[in-house]
Amino acid sequence: MNLFASLMNSNKEKALISFKKAHSLLGKIIDMTEKNVYCMDIMQQNLAVIGLLRSAHEMLMENHLNSCFKNAMASKNERKKHQMTEEILKVTKLFNK
Repeated sequence: MNLFASLMNSNKEKALISFKKAHSLLGKIIDMTEKNVYCMDIMQQNLAVIGLLRSAHEMLMENHLNSCFKNAMASKNERKKHQMTEEILKVTKLFNK
């Protein structure tokens, strides 16, 4: 495995860790909400989940741009290039909402 592939796998592993942490925190938030814990404490945990998910998204986007997207742009398939560009734009718009 070359260095680039190793870095990509490392980013995916880090994203997975962030997803698992977010999953765990969501359970805690649900429990806190059911127990009527102070709203600010719940919101603080919620922001932690949002931060973890944003971070994971950024890592996955970086991987996608450096692999799938890069390969599509290097190809001669104009339809695939257009499709990849549209996908990036769509996900970026969703991310920024």
